Amino acid sequence: MPYIAVAVGIVLAIADQIIKFFVSTNLKEIGSVSVIDNLLSFTYVENNGVAFGSFAGNRWIFVVLTTALIAAILIYMFKKKPKSKLFYASVALVVGGGIGNLIDRIFYGYVIDYISLSFFPPVCNFADYCITVGTVLLMVYVLFFSEVGKKELKNDKT
Repeated sequence: MPYIAVAVGIVLAIADQIIKFFVSTNLKEIGSVSVIDNLLSFTYVENNGVAFGSFAGNRWIFVVLTTALIAAILIYMFKKKPKSKLFYASVALVVGGGIGNLIDRIFYGYVIDYISLSFFPPVCNFADYCITVGTVLLMVYVLFFSEVGKKELKNDKT
């Protein structure tokens, strides 16, 4: 299972980079295109920060932190080899999204964002959504399916 999670993560990172290539070559000059009126548009943004553009200008700190986090997740996964498919799905999403944005930071100095939803003001990208969904799934796994989470739930009931 760990190798499948890594392979899926790599596929997600490649998909992210392909999408960003098309966005940067076709949308950069235009700026923004409405896809679904009052709901979804594609807007080219160069984000040199992290979530919502915060902490801008700290490129190499983000590169180091992202690399360390991905390495820690992979080391844990290969050492502990959890049995849960939910764990591996979450790892694939977090690692794939992390690698996708890491590539941007290393080669461009910023992350290419392009998905703009009317009800969620920050412009994001495919990798961001992979990381977000993967993190939520990982929290569900830790809280409800891991040994640590099961012990905590058992202690709360007594």
